[in-house]
Parts: sequence; structure tokens; C-alpha cells
Amino acid sequence: MNKKIWSIALLSIFLSSCVSKKKYVRLEENFNEQKNELVDTKAELMKCKSSSYNLDQQVDDLRSDKKRTLEYVDNLTILSKSASDNIKETLAQMSKKDEYIQHIQKAMNKKDSLNLAVGFKLKSALRDGFNDKDIQIDVEKTVVYISIADKLLFKSGSAEVSSSAKSVLGKVADVIRSQENMEVMVEGYTDNKPISTSGIKDNWDLSVLRATSIVRTLQNNHKIQPSRLIAAGRSEFKPLESNSTVQGRAKNRRTRIVLIPQLEQFFELLESKE
Repeated sequence: MNKKIWSIALLSIFLSSCVSKKKYVRLEENFNEQKNELVDTKAELMKCKSSSYNLDQQVDDLRSDKKRTLEYVDNLTILSKSASDNIKETLAQMSKKDEYIQHIQKAMNKKDSLNLAVGFKLKSALRDGFNDKDIQIDVEKTVVYISIADKLLFKSGSAEVSSSAKSVLGKVADVIRSQENMEVMVEGYTDNKPISTSGIKDNWDLSVLRATSIVRTLQNNHKIQPSRLIAAGRSEFKPLESNSTVQGRAKNRRTRIVLIPQLEQFFELLESKE
């Protein structure tokens, strides 16, 4: 009987022991699962924290970008206004320059018209009694040129004004007197034939002496103010044609009278409102 009871007791203890071990294993498995879930949860939490930080950083970056953009827009607005003001000022200056250029052009046209009128007067005055080949009158820009062959003014190799020159110079002087605001430059030209006399050393001397003789004639005989007169010699170094022919040398021996508008006259034209 006791043996049977003891066997039953041992069997109960064994069964009890088996149940506890299985439960322990389940508990251990459950613990490990919970442990893994905790690790995973922590990992997810770290990811969320990292994402949250990144989002906060992105928000801060966006705010900074927005602030910089607003500053840029403000600066651009200021620059645009400044540029607009500069453009308006530039256009206004260009308009003033255009008006000034037009005014100068008008004055230049008026001066050209005056010179054309002078040239016409000269051609009309010298039309009769003279060969056109001996007297040439040209108007270039703002200057009137009167080229007179030396055979009408001087004897060969001489700087003394001939009696036949008085008529020519008298008509030129009439026009010069009518244009009080024009200066008069007399230029002497020669051919390349050498010359050497007691009073003339070379063609430089001859060209200057002839120009001086014309200037004196205009001053003394025709009452042209000496302050308006200029004497210049060009010698043989500005030929019109080749000096290798008789005709070419004759063409090169000449006196040129140049009527030059004074600067004061031009400024008066600029100041004129007409």
C-alpha cells in the first residue's frame, strides 16, 4: 500500500516538474519575443527621432531660404527702382544730347550756307574778265578757298604784285570786307624750279614773300584789317600736278586765299535761337 502511494507521489512530482519546465520554456520564448519587440521598438523610436530631427532641420532650412528669398526680393525691388531711375535719367540725357546735336547741326548748316553765299559772291565778282582756269573758287565744309594763278599776280621769279593783279585783288577784297567775321589766310605756292637771287634765297623765301606782298596789298590798298590777315608760304611741297611738265609747273605756281570763319562766329551761331 505504501509502495503504491509512494509511486503515485513520485508520478505526481514528475508530472508537476514536467509542466513547470514547459511553462518555463514558453515564458522564456515569450520573454525573448518581448525582448526582440522592445529592441525593434527602440530602433523604430530612434528612426522616428532621426526623421523628426531631419524634418525640423528641413523646416529651419526652408525658413532660412524664405528669409533669404524675401531679402533678395527686397533688394531686387530696390535695384529695379534704381535701374529704372537710371534708365529714365539716361534717356533724359540722351534727349538733351540729341537736342544739342541738332542745334549744332543747325548751326553748321547755317555756317555752310554763309560760306556758300560767300563763294557765290566771289564767283559772281570774278566772273568777268578772267579765265576760269586761272581762278578757282571752292567751298569745303566751313572754308572758302580762292586759288589764283601766279601769272595774274606776279612776274616770273618776283614777289612784287603786278599792276594787273589790282583788279583781281580788289574784287576779292570787296567780298572779304562784306564778311567781317572771317579771317583771311594767304598761302604762297611755287614749282620745284630752284631760285636764288639777291633778295630771294629759295622757293621758301619766294612763297612767303609773295604771300606777304598780297597781305600788304589787302591791308594798304583795300583797307582790310591786318588783325584778320595771315601770311604763309608752302614752297614747292604741295603741288597740284607733276612738276615734270610746263603745264604742271604753271598749275603749281599759285596763291591761295583762304576765308576761315572765326570760332567766335561759330559760337554765336550756337547761341542763336533762330
